[in-house]
Parts: sequence; C-alpha cells; structure tokens
Amino acid sequence: MIDNMLDLYTDYLITSTRYTTATGLAKIFGDKLSHDDVTCFLAKEKLDNKKIWSFIKPFLRSVEKDDSVLIVDDTIFEKPYTDQSEINTYHYDKNY
Repeated sequence: MIDNMLDLYTDYLITSTRYTTATGLAKIFGDKLSHDDVTCFLAKEKLDNKKIWSFIKPFLRSVEKDDSVLIVDDTIFEKPYTDQSEINTYHYDKNY
C-alpha cells in the first residue's frame, strides 16, 4: 500500500475535475493501490475537521489573497442504481 494515504487522497480530491471515488483513485495507481486499500483507509482514518484543517491550512495560506473565497460543497447526488435501505436513504436539504 502507498505510504502516505492522506497526502495521496487529498491531492486526488484537489486535482480531480470529475467525480471522485475510491475506484477512480485506485485506477490511477494500477497494481500499487486497490479500491479496498482506499476504502479501508477512509473507514479507519479519523478525518475530523481539525485534522483536515491542519493538513490543508498551509496550502490555503500559500495561495491566499484578499479577495479569496473557500467554497465547500456537500452536494449529495442520487445514484439511480442504489436501492434505498435504513442506512442508505434520501437526504433533504433544509434550505429548499
């Protein structure tokens, strides 16, 4: 498995121009990284707000300008091929 999965995963999220998935990240690395490696990392790693901020803050400060804006989008896209269950269900945005 790759040494620093947090670096790898965040770089993948930052540079992707399409949907990001564990499968998509694994495809980039061929035999060196599997979909299961990515999924296990995401399941066991405690990526709370404090840890994520401490990781991305140096980068953001290096590109910061007076008119900069940081946009965080938590949009949830419907997957038509996934069945609804107790765990996987519809989410409603209270703003609409």
